[in-house]
Amino acid sequence: MIGFRQVDARYPFLWEDSRQPPGRWHGEGEGPAHYVADTPDGAWAEFLRHEEITDPDDLPTIRRQLWAIDLGDEPAEPVRLPATVLRGGPESYPRCQQEAAALRRRGRTRMVAPSAALVPGGARGAVVNKGVHPAPPRDGRVFVVFGPPADLVGWIAAHAGWPAVDLLHRVNYLRS
Repeated sequence: MIGFRQVDARYPFLWEDSRQPPGRWHGEGEGPAHYVADTPDGAWAEFLRHEEITDPDDLPTIRRQLWAIDLGDEPAEPVRLPATVLRGGPESYPRCQQEAAALRRRGRTRMVAPSAALVPGGARGAVVNKGVHPAPPRDGRVFVVFGPPADLVGWIAAHAGWPAVDLLHRVNYLRS
């Protein structure tokens, strides 16, 4: 499976040790945890959400790398939590971290959850059929791979890219 991750080009595209700051699915000192979206939209939406970028005029000022990462064929454990937790803001992180810790205690090293950064149906692709047209919308997903990244191979899909304007209205922004 190929997943997508956007990063600041000054840093590696994956974490190598437990100094990774905590996130939705891992707490302080529990890394590395590699968060990879199933679509480029999902990867860009994570950035837009956390940076609270809503103005289309800001998009051309963004310069980030987009990586395509081969996650291999190992299955990912689906997370089972209420939608309000899965799509919530930082207040929902402790519950998500507890669920991920329980999965790791059961020997799971990979999990999959709905994207918190995209609205439902917000992962949109394109099809070619007498021209380019929007593909049917689908829900975005995030894969989390726990542990050292040595077996994950990545390729730069965009060296200094930015997200498309139409993604702004599909981001599930953090609310204060």
